[in-house]
Amino acid sequence: MTFFANIASKFKVNPYNVGLFTSIVFCLFLVQSQGVYAQRGARIRTVVIDAGHGGKDPGALGRHSREKDIALAVALKVGYYIKHNLKDVRVIYTRASDRFIPLYRRAEIANKNHADVFISIHCNSNPSSKPYGAETYVMGLHKNAANLQVAKTENTAILYEDSAGTAYGGFDVNSPQSYINLSLFQNTYLAQSLNIAHKIENQFKYRAGRKARGVYQAGFLVLWRTTMPSVLVELGYLSNPKEEAFLLSKRGQSFLASAIYRAFKSYKIEFEKENAIANKRTDVKPKPVKQSKTGTASKVEYRVQFYTSAHLFKSPQKKFPQLSQISHYRSGSVYKYTSGHYSSLKLAVRMQNKIRSLGYKDAFVVAFYQGKRISIQQAKKIEIRR
Repeated sequence: MTFFANIASKFKVNPYNVGLFTSIVFCLFLVQSQGVYAQRGARIRTVVIDAGHGGKDPGALGRHSREKDIALAVALKVGYYIKHNLKDVRVIYTRASDRFIPLYRRAEIANKNHADVFISIHCNSNPSSKPYGAETYVMGLHKNAANLQVAKTENTAILYEDSAGTAYGGFDVNSPQSYINLSLFQNTYLAQSLNIAHKIENQFKYRAGRKARGVYQAGFLVLWRTTMPSVLVELGYLSNPKEEAFLLSKRGQSFLASAIYRAFKSYKIEFEKENAIANKRTDVKPKPVKQSKTGTASKVEYRVQFYTSAHLFKSPQKKFPQLSQISHYRSGSVYKYTSGHYSSLKLAVRMQNKIRSLGYKDAFVVAFYQGKRISIQQAKKIEIRR
């Protein structure tokens, strides 16, 4: 504990939350040691669908509804659509009936089954009856009080757990500091999670005809320990009478479930297509690389990826003045920004460390071959063939 306490002090972590910080750091080491624990192949084979709350935990309450019931109904429909239309995908439910499942256990189910995608389904609520519409979240730091409140509401599920104090390292549902500490753990699959989240919101808006309130980040304990792309979907507001009626209706549940299914299908097709292209490209023996006058030019290029956004910036250099040679590439519906163009992995790693010191803590090295993104392993193979 002393080792982690020393690290926590360097990050200025509240001493009362060192336990949570310790768990977070441990999870980071665990993910690194296991490598890509999920999505290790080139196909999406397993999805875990999580119906929020259940059993003694009713979740949000409307005038005529309970969150746990609507979440379960929609989750089962999503699974049904996937099973009957995507035969190569295995569907696993964290719960298929009205029973209570601890938050940590939900992530555990996904991890142990090597899930490629984790989708947690919920309903929202508000003291006012005016708000309505769907929101989709990924793991991260909230940007406003409203997002924090959504996370707090969903995280209160741990109050129904007998061992919540030890399972979550002393996490305090009502402590802002706990959420800041929790945000130190950034999912390795943040970009993929954002991609899925945007696809879900687009389906809600353009295919289901619902109000899509957007994609956000917040500290959800149910997403904390997942080791694959993960999203939490808020279907709508039970506190809005009109929307509550829609969420209770079989038609409404079918619309929402099919929207989530179509988003998942779109992500699966996109993911597998990108991997197929990458594998096909690296399976072919590369053409001889023309050397520059200095003999150092290489067709394999390394960059440092430091930022992901749903928006394309017109002047990225102005937005990131501390960095140089900024470029971007698109993956699905998100844009990924990189810095530098290096002929060797060693040079790129040096720049990665420098960029991290500037505040971009999640920066990492990516490789390109003939203008296309490839894995570091594939880049090494190409260089060996040369």
